Amino acid sequence: MLHVAFLYHNVPMITLAEKLVQVSPKGLTKCFFAGGGAEAVEGAVKLAKKYAVVNGKAGLQIISLEHSFHGRTALALTLTGQSKYKVNQGAFANVPGVIYAPAPYCYRCVLEYPDCGLWCAKFIEEVIELKTTKQVAAFIMETVLGEGGIIVPPKEYLTAVRKICDEYGILLILDEIQSGCGRVGKMFACEHYEVTPDIMVVGKGVGGGMPLSAVVAKEKVAAAWTAGDHTHTFSGHPVVCAAGIAALEVLAEEKLPENAEKVGSHILQGLHSLKEKHALIGDVRGLGLMIGVELVKDRKKKTPATEEASKIKSAMVKRGILIGVGGLKKNVLRIQPPLTLTVEHADMLIDALDKSFTELS
Repeated sequence: MLHVAFLYHNVPMITLAEKLVQVSPKGLTKCFFAGGGAEAVEGAVKLAKKYAVVNGKAGLQIISLEHSFHGRTALALTLTGQSKYKVNQGAFANVPGVIYAPAPYCYRCVLEYPDCGLWCAKFIEEVIELKTTKQVAAFIMETVLGEGGIIVPPKEYLTAVRKICDEYGILLILDEIQSGCGRVGKMFACEHYEVTPDIMVVGKGVGGGMPLSAVVAKEKVAAAWTAGDHTHTFSGHPVVCAAGIAALEVLAEEKLPENAEKVGSHILQGLHSLKEKHALIGDVRGLGLMIGVELVKDRKKKTPATEEASKIKSAMVKRGILIGVGGLKKNVLRIQPPLTLTVEHADMLIDALDKSFTELS
């Protein structure tokens, strides 16, 4: 069953497509399955470009965000708005036609939200008007920027982006590989913003640990692909699709998105208390169980505390808890635990962090 090629329809693949459409934002009705997130991202961009051409545009350009991360294949790495992943990669990470816009990074912005007037969203128009040939196929972003330091856009940001994309006839691609499948307290992060993309990319959690990802699109967009336009030999084979079905069923039956919301809120509350106690914590942000703690040497200057973040991570390992470190300067603690985390586990996490900060200071 592992060797059933994509050419052959199979019941698990069709069933998973149906289930994925049922839990996706309304209007996303067509699925294509791939093996990993980067494959799905490249497939989504390829579909957007084909859609642009079919509708009379050259569709050569894609707008992405600074601080973003979309994968490590050639195009996905080019879409990634962080140089640290591209060192010594040369032309491999320089596919033509990708242009970057500022990320909705409120903590590091020179303006202050909400008085900023959503400058970061409005700047996308400046990018279109000044830096493109007006042949833009799509704007792609992680709904919550993960590797970039758990950057959570302001509530109105995605609404503004959706409006700009519509005005310029540009497709909106949302990368939900990290933020999707219940992690942020809803099935997908875009539900927090009440915005539906034209194409959504799903990965990681959707396979329950198996190599599975998906491109989910509106019907009119998916119609741009004809037979043979895009495929991977073993994408959508019965075994991984069966795992995907099981994963979606467990998410629903065990109410894991709701648990992520409850436990995540508890963690955020605890982290805000730690911020009052430990000067090293500059900012606390997150949705559900996708949480970032940005460490700074000086709160006024916001100097990144890169070394300190690494030491906290190591101190947490010694206490039996795994956390990540991310952000452009690797100074953001990334807390993205299993969705089965309990409030009791969360209290252990907060206590361990408290002791680790105290030990470091």
